[in-house]
Amino acid sequence: MKYVDEFREPEKAAALRREIEKLSYQLDKHIKIMEVCGGHTHSIFKYGIEEILPNNVELIHGPGCPVCVMPKGRLDDAIAISQNPNVILTTFGDTMRVPGSKHSLLQAKAQGADIRMVYSPLDSLQIAKNNPDKEIVFFALGFETTAPSAAFTILQAAEENILNFSMFSNHVLVIPALQALLDNPDLQLDGFVGPGHVSMVIGTDPYEFIAQKYHKPIVISGFEPLDILQSIWMLLQQLVENRCEVENQYNRLVQKAGNQVALKAMNQVFAVRETFEWRGLNEIPYSGLKIRPEYAQFDAESKFTLPNQKVADHKACQCGEILKGVLKPWQCKVFGTACTPETPIGTCMVSSEGACAAYYKYGRFSTVMQNQAVEKPKVTISS
Repeated sequence: MKYVDEFREPEKAAALRREIEKLSYQLDKHIKIMEVCGGHTHSIFKYGIEEILPNNVELIHGPGCPVCVMPKGRLDDAIAISQNPNVILTTFGDTMRVPGSKHSLLQAKAQGADIRMVYSPLDSLQIAKNNPDKEIVFFALGFETTAPSAAFTILQAAEENILNFSMFSNHVLVIPALQALLDNPDLQLDGFVGPGHVSMVIGTDPYEFIAQKYHKPIVISGFEPLDILQSIWMLLQQLVENRCEVENQYNRLVQKAGNQVALKAMNQVFAVRETFEWRGLNEIPYSGLKIRPEYAQFDAESKFTLPNQKVADHKACQCGEILKGVLKPWQCKVFGTACTPETPIGTCMVSSEGACAAYYKYGRFSTVMQNQAVEKPKVTISS
């Protein structure tokens, strides 16, 4: 395949759907598959994939949205940094509207803080070069997908001796999160659609524990509708054949050993924290990245005094249960009423990869069908 349209052909989608239905009949039980990445969740709803699956195949939405798992306390820390005189705080656009304990970065900006949206940490480094009399802090977050670019930026800052640049690291790791989910007795899963972007960096080897220790199949998937359908088909094949393996559907981009250059940069700049708080998932051991002491001059946590307080989520928000896959977004009492993309209560409604945002944007019809508990309609993939 050369063009994106080839990954969206209705005829091929229909053929895959028929094969999935045959396998589901052979299994003759309810199957729960978790798509880990929020990018997959949005593709599933955008292209109507959930509606064309057999009734006994259920997709569970996982915690693979870095903005969604950001705890309120870390947002408050970032806002506290921005309120220091002479500081310019930069971050990705998705982060701007995430609610902290009192307000968001966007609201802090409206109140006078110099907070700017950037597309990459290198943009922040350029701002530091252009403003030598200011302290530039990049609010860094994301899984292994974005951590390499953050590492390379710090290495470049060190090489060029740009000492008015620092980074507030909130990078998290996908493997400890998956292990925490698998250890959760409330969540019974039959397999995983693995994250494609993260796997481009870390490869497929780190997922072997899922098959070997927990006896669950996982298929690393691309993000187009045919990618996801093929991955579901591959998972069901494993279940029918009583296999538990790590398979790679996204082999056009994901290699077994990952991206060694990116991994080397990450390991050079970052160390694993003993524990890190995830919004809705509490503390997960060895799940976050901090900047190594050798690069302390670029570590905002060393440069600034932070509140460093844990803050409970809004009582009405059930993002934690949604991130764990225990609840669907429409089961939250404030979904689509008090909590909307314009007035978000929880992070799952803010991010472009959040499950609630996906349901709200694409899943109105699906939501009605789920609430009425009627049979899924048979529809075709749309582009």
